[in-house]
Amino acid sequence: MNFRTLNKTGEELSILGFGAMRFPLKNGRIDKAKSEEMLTYAIDNGVNFIDTAFPYHFGESEIFLGNFLSKNPEYRDKVSISTKLPPWDVKKSEDMYKILNTQLNKLQTDCIDYYFIHSLTKDVWDKLLDLGILKFLDDIKKSKKVKYVGFSFHDNLNEFKRIVDYYDWDMCMVQYNYLDDELQAGEEGILYAARKGMGIFIMEPLRGGNLANNVPKEITEIFEEYTKKHKYFQKPSDWAFKWVWNNPNVTCVLSGMGSLEQLKENIRLANSISNPNFLNIDELEIISKAKEIFNKRMKIKCTSCNYCMPCPVGVDIPRCFELYNSKYLFDSKSAKMEADFKYTAQLGGVLSEPKVASKCIHCGKCLKECPQSLPIPDLLDEVSKEFEKTGFKYKVKLFKTVAGLQKFVEKLFR
Repeated sequence: MNFRTLNKTGEELSILGFGAMRFPLKNGRIDKAKSEEMLTYAIDNGVNFIDTAFPYHFGESEIFLGNFLSKNPEYRDKVSISTKLPPWDVKKSEDMYKILNTQLNKLQTDCIDYYFIHSLTKDVWDKLLDLGILKFLDDIKKSKKVKYVGFSFHDNLNEFKRIVDYYDWDMCMVQYNYLDDELQAGEEGILYAARKGMGIFIMEPLRGGNLANNVPKEITEIFEEYTKKHKYFQKPSDWAFKWVWNNPNVTCVLSGMGSLEQLKENIRLANSISNPNFLNIDELEIISKAKEIFNKRMKIKCTSCNYCMPCPVGVDIPRCFELYNSKYLFDSKSAKMEADFKYTAQLGGVLSEPKVASKCIHCGKCLKECPQSLPIPDLLDEVSKEFEKTGFKYKVKLFKTVAGLQKFVEKLFR
């Protein structure tokens, strides 16, 4: 296994991290036998970073990981545990401390190695500032309940830099792949955080698996033509992982693996193609061609610059367009279902106020701000027709019920 050093802490972490959000299932629950086999294989083969969060597997992921490490105490010293504070459950400052204690209980440990604030946006960060998040971060490090603190992020570059500058963070977690190199924090944000010594953890290196399994035919043909010429074979997933690991500022790439076969394949890749600056000029050109083809498939040419934000009525315009584009970038049904799921869960009002396209009142404020001169209100109407079909409100209610069950599980562990 290849390792990279987290500058602020001096710790060496495996270049591949185990994302504990897609364990194999049995009757809708974590298949404990298969999942334990995966964790054992991962740790025995050098993976030393395991990332979970309170919502994963409807609250079961932290519990399962805690039980596994309790049964196998020899592994606890070999791995770093990462989990996240769910800000949607924070209504007052005391909640942050209660949630952390709940997670320590579920993970059966007295110290969490890496603690992220989950899925930060501008609104979430401002809310947490008002509730005393900075004092909380100082307190949990001082009490040694947490070693290192950071945040995962889903907003624009300017907001990313503002949050980075607000606190002496140890690390951050960002979405990054060859299709999304300018999305959200992007390449520039990664460099900005790295220059401050922060560890850079990557989520969505395969864009939910789509850059491995659902790559359009014209792109796979480009990959295949190149590899045949050089007398070796690389799958689309190889190209995607190698591109992310090529960035010397990346500390650890997280992969939510759902089978032992996926795990073995990813460890093979981590052992062979994860060196920084590994791609040659020809390979970088191949990736550029692939990205160009993807860009041509985008329905809405939004650059996520966020000049249209904030929307007076609360529509998350860039995210609406991003999910609409995602539905058409890939040809598979699973990719389209994933876009529908994210639109409902993230924008439908499940964990915060609704930010859906149908809230648009055509006030025209965004039209004056968009540097691309996009007809934003009309495009939002298209997004609404695509995602908010008959039954959408029922799906939102169903998701809220599931979220309520998660909170019930949390109370059981307080």
